[in-house]
Amino acid sequence: MSNLFDTLKNRLSGNSRKIVFPEGSDQRILTAASKLAVDGLVQPVLVGNREKLEQKAKELEVVLDQVEIIDPTNYDQFDDMVASFVERRKGKATEEDARKILLDENYFGTMLVYMDKADGLVSGAAHSTADTVRPALQIIKTKAGIKKTSGVFIMVRDDEKYVFADCAINIAPDSQDLAEIALASAETAQLFDMDPRVAMLSFSTKGSAKSEETEKVSEAVKIAKEQRPDLTLDGEFQFDAAFVPSVAEKKAPDADIKGNANVFVFPGLEAGNIGYKIAQRLGNFDAVGPILQGLNKPVNDLSRGCDTDDVYKLAIITAAQSL
Repeated sequence: MSNLFDTLKNRLSGNSRKIVFPEGSDQRILTAASKLAVDGLVQPVLVGNREKLEQKAKELEVVLDQVEIIDPTNYDQFDDMVASFVERRKGKATEEDARKILLDENYFGTMLVYMDKADGLVSGAAHSTADTVRPALQIIKTKAGIKKTSGVFIMVRDDEKYVFADCAINIAPDSQDLAEIALASAETAQLFDMDPRVAMLSFSTKGSAKSEETEKVSEAVKIAKEQRPDLTLDGEFQFDAAFVPSVAEKKAPDADIKGNANVFVFPGLEAGNIGYKIAQRLGNFDAVGPILQGLNKPVNDLSRGCDTDDVYKLAIITAAQSL
């Protein structure tokens, strides 16, 4: 795990990024923000009432000298933010609506990122995934050519690193969605110095079973290959054919993947979520994430069961995504 973050820390060295934390009053956020600031890897921005945050930091014996604090109720550029939000929502919010909505810390924090006052956002310690993702989709939006964001986990065990996708967002992706997820996951793998070899997973290997579910995956392979012919990507594969060379030789001898995949795209959220948790609990892998993909600027979602170390690590990942 240390090697994973050493790579990102080296990349951020001398190139510190500003990351906003909407949940500024959360003990885990306060502690992680202080450590990030002291380590010089990230410039933390806490959203909340300055007096309350400073009092809580004092109680926790946490130093906030190098941490920026912004209070939505006392922000000197709030009028500009309101105007920008109304314009971005294109008729879906009035000025009156905006003044209420932007007092919500997640919307306020997301607007800081949209207005280039910060490079990325980390939330979710005290909010649901929907509360974190909704403002991002409405304001930051997905990159050109991408319809949906997706969530991946980096699975780490000693020197092994794998990307599992989508394990967090899309319940029933279609072929186009799966192709987008595959290409975005390959980019995420590169962020972690991995040479992506992308396997599109199913319960069938190269037509060994025929159904709507398997054809959805094989169609996704075609779409992804047309868009990125340079990428090592293939499917549909059962997991063993994607991961075990001897099985790949028997089941898919002519495939581009020879049992050496390191990016695994699951056919649906049910399989992806179950799969990463099995690897985590039975295989003793560390699951880093979920890391959100496909947005114009990085926004990432913590688990409400996270600890300070999780906050610290996801902030570093978010900062690296913004480079």
